[in-house]
Amino acid sequence: MKIKFNRLQWIVHIGSLIPFLILIFDGLTNNLTVNPIQEITQRTGRTAILWLMFSLACTPLNIIFGLKAFNQVRRPLGLYAAFYAALHLLTFLILDYWLDFQLIFRSLREKPFIIVGTLAFLILLALTITSTTRSIKRLGKKWKKLHQLVYAAGVLVIIHYIWVLKADITQPIIYSVVLAFLLIVRVKPVRQWLVSKQPPWGKSLNKFLMGGKPKRKTAVSVKTSQV
Repeated sequence: MKIKFNRLQWIVHIGSLIPFLILIFDGLTNNLTVNPIQEITQRTGRTAILWLMFSLACTPLNIIFGLKAFNQVRRPLGLYAAFYAALHLLTFLILDYWLDFQLIFRSLREKPFIIVGTLAFLILLALTITSTTRSIKRLGKKWKKLHQLVYAAGVLVIIHYIWVLKADITQPIIYSVVLAFLLIVRVKPVRQWLVSKQPPWGKSLNKFLMGGKPKRKTAVSVKTSQV
């Protein structure tokens, strides 16, 4: 079956793979600093957080500007966030600790921020597993409640990030402000007011982003726009 993406979907998929390709290229060319494991850990962690923020920004972009095209990329952005979070965790387990579980459990006691990060990943993993059309149909109304846990994942990753850095927490604080804004936009009175103030140019931009979009909508794109 031929897959047809609109312009925004192409941008999202290509853009989401770029950090991974750069990471591979830097690894092959020995350009991962003097501490490559730490560099991989930091890069994958930052990318996971950033893509999670992108995913959470899709609904507000629709609310504020009427850009419905972003409803179709919320799910893939979330899946890419989970992908980079998985790379982040696997780097810790395999490259850093070589699956030495005795050492890993000792680190969990000494570094509680690892537990917080793991909880965030488990949430993203659960959301990834249940992101299929079949899961949406099987879970029904429970699906939406389950996927609202993405907000908790957002809070946990920021706590994890702040705890890891300890000293200069400027970047995670910025993420905290952005996350707070993205959640406030979803509050019903705020949402209704913003929808009433949508700019007229939003429709033209949305039409451009939807260029090449197939007429038939999938169940996933419809459902994910509601979270």
